[in-house]
Amino acid sequence: MSVSTQPNVPNFTQMAVPTEPVWRFSVAQYHQMIRLGILTDDDPVELLEGWIIHKMPKNPPHRAATKLTRSALEEIVPQGWYVDAQEPITLDDSEPEPDVVVVRGNTRDYLDRHPGSQDLALIVEIADSTLERDRTSKKRLYARAGIPVYWIVNLPEQKLEVYTEPTDLADVPTYQQRQDYSLSDEVAVVIEGQEIGCLTVRDLLP
Repeated sequence: MSVSTQPNVPNFTQMAVPTEPVWRFSVAQYHQMIRLGILTDDDPVELLEGWIIHKMPKNPPHRAATKLTRSALEEIVPQGWYVDAQEPITLDDSEPEPDVVVVRGNTRDYLDRHPGSQDLALIVEIADSTLERDRTSKKRLYARAGIPVYWIVNLPEQKLEVYTEPTDLADVPTYQQRQDYSLSDEVAVVIEGQEIGCLTVRDLLP
């Protein structure tokens, strides 16, 4: 009988999710960890509903769709608003870094804080491997924050999902309306209830 001399090394990729309660962080605690250098710009994480979540790496189509969407929105966003990409926003229990956002004012208005829910007209997530997260936890936290319009640029299915009418009245915050747009469709861009222009979905996808 042969005896293996290989050490027992745990397979961390197959370890179960903890069943015991784990610590959830407030936005203030998250900011304190950043100030103290516990978390740095090199750490690929974001705070979602109190959990520090690993951000998925971005592949070339994701990068291209982010740039295309940002550029298309910059062409039509009116004075008094600007478009940003992959930067933090601060919500009650979360600090996500959406792929694209339309923000009130200008960059210099946010030198001492990140934009909050009251400052945002539109949030866009570019979804490939993150599609399930974008349709569940991201949608839930954006609805809870009252973000009026949420887009998912759905790369696997080559379409745009538009969510409107956020509600926090049910057990699970959500958007009451969803409309899907195919490549040839035009979608209205709405800021504070006013249509400010239209984009063709094909122009947002690589």
